[in-house]
Amino acid sequence: MIQIGSIGVTALLLMATYPSRDAVPDPPSGNTDWVNYGGNKAGNRYSTLSQINIGNVKNLRVAWTYNAAEADGKDARQPEIQCQPIVVNGILYGTTPKLKLFALRASTGEQLWLFDPFKDKPARYNPNRGVLYWENSAPNSGPDKRILYSAGPTLFAIDALTGKPVAQFGKNGAVDMREGLIDNPQQDITKLAVTATSPGVIYKDLLVMGCTVSEYGDAAPGHIRAFDVRTGKIRWTFRTVPQPGDVGYETWPKDAYKKIGGANNWAGMVLDEKRGMVYLGTGSPAVDFYGGSRAGQNLYADCILALNAETGKLKWHYQTVHHDLWDRDLPCQPNLVTVKHNGRLVDAVAQSTKDGLVYVLDRETGTSLFPVEERVVPTTGLPGEQPWPKQRFPLKPKPFARQVFTEADITDRTPEAHAFVKERFKKTRSGNKFMPPSLEGTLFFGIGGGAEWGGNAADPDGILYQNSNEMVWDLKMADMAARTAEIASKGKSLYQNNCAACHGIDRKGSGEAYPSLVDVGKRLSGQDIQAILKTGRGRMPSFEHISEQDRGMLVRFLLNTETKAGEPGDQHSANAPTAVAEKSEFPYIPPYINNGWTRFVDPDGYPAVKPPWGTLNAIDLNTGEYLWKVPLGEFPELTKKGIPITGTENYGGPIVTAGGLVFIAATYDERIRAFDRKSGKVVWEYQLPAGGFATPITYQVNGKQYLVIAAGGVKNGHKPGGSYIAFALP
Repeated sequence: MIQIGSIGVTALLLMATYPSRDAVPDPPSGNTDWVNYGGNKAGNRYSTLSQINIGNVKNLRVAWTYNAAEADGKDARQPEIQCQPIVVNGILYGTTPKLKLFALRASTGEQLWLFDPFKDKPARYNPNRGVLYWENSAPNSGPDKRILYSAGPTLFAIDALTGKPVAQFGKNGAVDMREGLIDNPQQDITKLAVTATSPGVIYKDLLVMGCTVSEYGDAAPGHIRAFDVRTGKIRWTFRTVPQPGDVGYETWPKDAYKKIGGANNWAGMVLDEKRGMVYLGTGSPAVDFYGGSRAGQNLYADCILALNAETGKLKWHYQTVHHDLWDRDLPCQPNLVTVKHNGRLVDAVAQSTKDGLVYVLDRETGTSLFPVEERVVPTTGLPGEQPWPKQRFPLKPKPFARQVFTEADITDRTPEAHAFVKERFKKTRSGNKFMPPSLEGTLFFGIGGGAEWGGNAADPDGILYQNSNEMVWDLKMADMAARTAEIASKGKSLYQNNCAACHGIDRKGSGEAYPSLVDVGKRLSGQDIQAILKTGRGRMPSFEHISEQDRGMLVRFLLNTETKAGEPGDQHSANAPTAVAEKSEFPYIPPYINNGWTRFVDPDGYPAVKPPWGTLNAIDLNTGEYLWKVPLGEFPELTKKGIPITGTENYGGPIVTAGGLVFIAATYDERIRAFDRKSGKVVWEYQLPAGGFATPITYQVNGKQYLVIAAGGVKNGHKPGGSYIAFALP
């Protein structure tokens, strides 16, 4: 453990003045709920409960387990669970791996009802990280309590007491989330890949939401919308890819909005109810890694935004990356905190980033509380590219993840691993985090965090608890034009346009996250592949926006059974377009494509850098200083060899409690842990039956405090899970 400091006088002064974090009062009868995604609407992931504390956490035991997997749990296509459930009036609401919505008694895990969103329609699986609760508080009105959540492209409103769709919302309880994203009435919205991995926020009778879209040339724009929580109708839209007349339109080429999408909020948002303001972060513009068609700063991509919750009007924006070429989305909810700065209390918004930074901004003005420099960065990019000449560098807090891959970072786990990595290091480019992508290749940190969608937690002292990844990624671009001769079939063209960005042009993939498809026919039948393309699985979205005929062509290509272009017997082959021949404005086909999201590992599969490979950090946002930093997770086989705990990649986030504890799972060793929030020392851990790649919650029912985590497994080759596990004291 690296001990950096301890909580000081400033933190103690804040404890008496820090405002209440939760807009929902504690329920009666000894109950304390977890009503919102992120714990409260401010995204603090903080609980006032202290029944479970430093002194007794070692006594935690499993209280109940809910099996959320399908019947026999053997479905090879079962996605993982990333859901952080909520608890309202002693009832726990969450989702299964296949996006069914359930209600349980939070004290026993007894199922009350189960809703299947795909009972009468094709399944469209995608990660789901949470659900929302709303109830009608109008006087003299009947009971109207709803759970709102998304599955595939559909937003549902479900009666919280019965599990039945609310007929008055949309069409029998369902709204198509693709509606309202495209202004062209002649464009078929069913061709758009749109989901919502994270829930939005509810302000009065408005549900404010972002969405998840494609990251390729067929990406829909990531506009922020407010839906009427009663009817499902769109009440306002904030365009994140500006159109003529919008502020920010000048930061793109003329009419870029007609072919460029992305700039979406996929990671969730938070609400300052008193101010009536929504705060959120956006992602990169499409396409990732090449921006030749989008010269300019590209507002409102990679921005922290403050929007009026009632109207959608922009109050301020703060762009963290100009003209993003590195997929540096803002990957998690902001966190609304109150800190002491220059002798006064300031309401602030803290936003963590994929490249290991924390921006701490004044909630009213959007100005940084700590110094931020604009520095000159490399601008030599691919042909047609115009990288932005300056980027932002916060001076405080210091980065919680490494910024550049240097020779000193090369792993020394074994001499063989060191030699392997050094040889690759000498043949590629590194040394600047803003080095534009190239045909030669670049090694850099940041694609998978730093911070990721699990976010962070903040306590009333203004301390931010942030987990981090330390993985090097191997990015290499390829010239699509050079591949023209190879793209001879419609199936190959479809693969280039839809699959190559993740699985690579050569179909070799990049490990468990994006597996090789070279011999996919040895693992899966054509029917299996068709089902996965239609429904999605794990990180892979549904490709139902591709026609059934085209999915068939893609399957034949993957199985190497497609009819060659021009051969008789294939009515589609004679006119099969190639990727570079595609001239339509949408989808946009870039001239360069990346090699997939490829981790750089040593010959034994461990990260190519020296440990730590994952950390948990305590950052004092009052001062910008670190209190402690410790490894998060371990590889037991390395520990047995005498190697100090290395940390692992981690996906999921922490919560912090008044009991003095930080709880987090997320690690590749499939454990959940409790840390002493003052020292960073592990004080309890439990081996889960599958990876807990989600964020836990804590609540109290009938005077008893519980801790719950979804153990869904699957990520990057881990075994599947499918259970929610509750812990409590004996």
